[in-house]
Amino acid sequence: MMPVAPRRKLDPNARVGEWTAPDGWRHRRFDWPAADDRRRLLFQTGRADMFEKYLDAFEHFHAQGWSITAFDWRGQGGSGRLAEDDTGHIEDFGTLVDDLAAFWRDWHRPGARHAVLGHSMGGFLTLRALAEGRFAPDAAVLVAPMLGLRAPMGAVLGHRLATWMAGWGDPRRPAWRRGESARAARQRQQRLTHDITCFAEQQAWRRDNPQLCLGSPSWSWVAQAFAATAALRADPRLSAITTPVQFVLADADRLVDARMAAAVATRLPHAEVVRFGPESAHEILREIAPVRARAYAAIDGFLDRVAP
Repeated sequence: MMPVAPRRKLDPNARVGEWTAPDGWRHRRFDWPAADDRRRLLFQTGRADMFEKYLDAFEHFHAQGWSITAFDWRGQGGSGRLAEDDTGHIEDFGTLVDDLAAFWRDWHRPGARHAVLGHSMGGFLTLRALAEGRFAPDAAVLVAPMLGLRAPMGAVLGHRLATWMAGWGDPRRPAWRRGESARAARQRQQRLTHDITCFAEQQAWRRDNPQLCLGSPSWSWVAQAFAATAALRADPRLSAITTPVQFVLADADRLVDARMAAAVATRLPHAEVVRFGPESAHEILREIAPVRARAYAAIDGFLDRVAP
C-alpha cells in the first residue's frame, strides 16, 4: 500500500484529550480507535514534536487495522513546559521513561496485541523502557532512534562541552538560538527530510499553533542526551530484551548516529534492521514518497509477522 499524502486535519473519529501522570502532570493525548480494537499501536514522537506532525503516518497504520494512540512528551507539544520559555529542557530522561511506563499501564488492554513505534527521542525512550523491564509490548519499531548524537566535534568532545556548559550558568538556557530566516529553515529541512511538502506542513503547524512548538534544547537536555544514550548503549540488559524490535535507520542522518543504533541492534536477541542511504534524512516517515513506501512496507511486514 502506498503511503497517503501528508495532511493536517484530524479524522472526525479521532479524539484529543488528556492523560494525567501519577505525579499529577497533565499530558495531551491522541486516540483514533479502529473498528476492531485488538491491534493497538502507541506512536511516540521525537524531541520538540507534537503528534499532529505524524497524522499521515497515523492514517497509514490505521488503514492497516491499528488503533492509534499517542501522547505529547512532558515538556513539549501540548503537555506543558519544563522551562520558563519555549526552551526544550530536561533534567533526567528517567522522568519521561516513568511517564511512558505509567501510560502503558493505563492503556494496555488484556487480550489485545500491542506495539510501540518510537521516532528519534521516542525510540530511545522506548528501548530504555524495554531494557529496564518497564513494559513488554508484542513488538517495537524504532525509527531513527536517538542512541547516539551527531556533533560537529565528535560525541566525546560534544559530551564534555555540553556537560561543562550545563554546569556553568543556568542549565535551562538554550544551547543555541533557533534561526527563523529562510536560510535557517532550509538548513533545518535538509537535516530532517528531502520532502518539501512535509517540511512545509511542519512549518504551517508552527505558524498556526505556536503554543505547541518548542525551541532549541537546553544545555541540560544536550548533556543528559549524551549521557543517557551512552548509558543505554552500555546497558547489559539489552541482551535480555525478549520483545521483537525493528530498527529503521538512515545512514545519512545528521542528527543521530545510525552506526551506533545498528551496533546496539546486534546485541538484541530478536532484532532486525532496515537501512536507508543518502535518499533519507532523519525523519524517515516524513521523507519523499519512495522512502516512505519502503519504510511502511518494512514496518507493516514486521508487525504482521510478530503481532498479527
